[in-house]
Amino acid sequence: MSVARKGSGSRTILGVKRSRTGKKTTIEIEHSHAMWKKALFLISLGLIILLAVGVIVTIGPMPITIVEVYGILLNTVIPGMISATKSMENVVLQIRLPRIAGAVIVGFGLAICGCVMQAVLKNPLASPFTLGISAGAQFGVSIAAVFGITLLGGPYILIGNAFVFALICSGIIIGLSGLKGATSETMILAGIALNYLFQATNQIFNYIANEEQRTLMSVWGMGSISGLNWHSLAIMFVVSAICIPLLYSKAWDLNLMTVGDESAKSMGVDADHVRIFIMVVSSLLVAVIVAFVGVIGFVGLVAPHIVRMLIGADHRYLIPAAGGVGALLLLLADVISVNLLSPTVIPIGTVMALIGVPFFLYLILRGKRQEYWS
Repeated sequence: MSVARKGSGSRTILGVKRSRTGKKTTIEIEHSHAMWKKALFLISLGLIILLAVGVIVTIGPMPITIVEVYGILLNTVIPGMISATKSMENVVLQIRLPRIAGAVIVGFGLAICGCVMQAVLKNPLASPFTLGISAGAQFGVSIAAVFGITLLGGPYILIGNAFVFALICSGIIIGLSGLKGATSETMILAGIALNYLFQATNQIFNYIANEEQRTLMSVWGMGSISGLNWHSLAIMFVVSAICIPLLYSKAWDLNLMTVGDESAKSMGVDADHVRIFIMVVSSLLVAVIVAFVGVIGFVGLVAPHIVRMLIGADHRYLIPAAGGVGALLLLLADVISVNLLSPTVIPIGTVMALIGVPFFLYLILRGKRQEYWS
């Protein structure tokens, strides 16, 4: 639809002025500059993550330079690039790198899930942690530890229970909301109720458990990436590679939904369908991540808000940027957890809470919710 005036040197199309000569107007130039700034932010974020990974791998008792780290990585692709001892390769590839790669994958996935959950629920405090999905996974671990009731055997006893109960928790939230028309308020209330329910049952299990069982539940409940290996990383990576593109495919729909469900529907977006789709896909990703690393909160809450304040709320850029900031936050938490009280390793979930709580309180005290959706 266009509106033009005779004798004028420009015409208006959908509210944007364009000159008859086809030259870009000031509005278009400013929009183009804004897009370039956001793209540059994403590129810079990727380079920072790549550099941070190399630097963090060098931290430890065995002295390794960043050049040797990247050389060892290149050796896995092109053998003989640099000369490195077997012990040095084992330290980098089998001890340090799996933990650091795990921090990147976990931080990236949880932050993106928190970002899209906040968008579809229109609540700046929504995240996998606050919606009770993590508490549901911990409930599954508690059942396995105290009663020996497991769904899988072998090394996946705890992982299987955590995954299934995280999905059950998500299914209950989505099912209850469906009965009420999939409103965001219903999902939030259902998640809060389930969170308290699972926390109460976990406390009961903790009370009746013996010392060994209590230790197991406590360690898992505080979150840890120390036990990750290349096999578990491969599973998380494959699931992330499937779920994250599906979530990103709804970026434009999320932009429209932040204005309001009715406005989105007038533009052809079924807000209820998008909301359920987002919750199902993100819940699957969260369930897989939490099943392997335990409860790690605040990543999905903090990272999206940091990015919104830096580059705005366009989900085409917000989703990948939130993932990158989430990865950096968890890398920072990992450095602190390993080195703060060395040789004792603090659970990374505890460190992330120490980082996230001050920002959480900042959001509450700021009290300007509308700023995060502008």
